[in-house]
Amino acid sequence: MSTYPSYPTSSYPTQYPQGHYVEYGRVSNVEVLRTQEQGKGTGVGAVLGGVTGAVVGSQIGRGSGRQAATVVGAVGGAVAGHAIEKGRSTTVHETYRISVQLDNGASRAYDVPSYGELRIGDRVKIENGQLYRIQ
Repeated sequence: MSTYPSYPTSSYPTQYPQGHYVEYGRVSNVEVLRTQEQGKGTGVGAVLGGVTGAVVGSQIGRGSGRQAATVVGAVGGAVAGHAIEKGRSTTVHETYRISVQLDNGASRAYDVPSYGELRIGDRVKIENGQLYRIQ
C-alpha cells in the first residue's frame, strides 16, 4: 500500500470528527495544475543593458545632445535589460489534483506534489487526510 501526502482543497473549512477517521472511494480524476512564477532578476541584465544603451547613445549627436542621448540610452537599456532578464527566469511549478468519489457519494479533491502510481478508477483509502492506494 503506497501513501501519498495530500492537501485537501476546499473553499470552506472541513469539519472532521476528532481522532482517527477512515473513508474509502475511487479516484475519479487526476489534473495537472501549473503555476508560473515570474523571475525577480539579479540586476545583471539591467547593468549590461545600461552600459550597452550608454555606448549606443554616446554615438548620437554632439555636445549636450550627445550627453542627453547617452543618459537616455543608459536608462532605456537598463529597463530593457531588466525586463529581458526577468522574462528568461520564469519558473513553472506543477502539482496534481486528485479527485476521489467516496463510497458514501461525497467527493473530495486533494492537491499533491506527486501522484505516484494513482490512476483513474483506483480504489483508495483516505486515513486522516492521507491517500492510500489499495488493491
